[in-house]
Amino acid sequence: FNAGDYIFYTAWAWTSLTVFSISQTLMLVVGATYYLTFTGVPGTATYYALIMTVYTWVAKGAWFALGYPYDFIVTPVWLPSAMLLDLVYWATKKNKHSLILFGGVLVGMSLPLFNMGNLITVADPLETAFKYPRPTLPPYMTPIEPQVGKFYNSPVALGAGAGAVLACTFAALG
Repeated sequence: FNAGDYIFYTAWAWTSLTVFSISQTLMLVVGATYYLTFTGVPGTATYYALIMTVYTWVAKGAWFALGYPYDFIVTPVWLPSAMLLDLVYWATKKNKHSLILFGGVLVGMSLPLFNMGNLITVADPLETAFKYPRPTLPPYMTPIEPQVGKFYNSPVALGAGAGAVLACTFAALG
């Protein structure tokens, strides 16, 4: 649910935000669309996002118990995006195709934005990594030089664009 390790995040900062935003977008849109279409009741996408948020709080406590800084593992902001999905379902009179197209685009474009807003409130990743050093690093986590300037330094735009395209596809699967 936290979509990644904080050391990985520290090395790849903005690229990581894009990847994490896409993974969270897809996780939200598949489950929420399934809930909506299965029950047929607008509001169940928000209910699903609330369940995911509570699970994240539990996971956050577990990560804290393992020695990670509590304020670093952020609760992802799924609720506003799920509310947009519910709104689309209600506004289009429960039209499943509109839900997939419009809802998918809205969730895909909004979640990276909310995720960035959420991330701004977190302690500086580099400072955090030095404060909480990990004794060992598994081979797959070996740092690679960061891709400075890649994606035109706009993780929100890239995450939103990729999320909008992928969320429609995954909403259809949901």
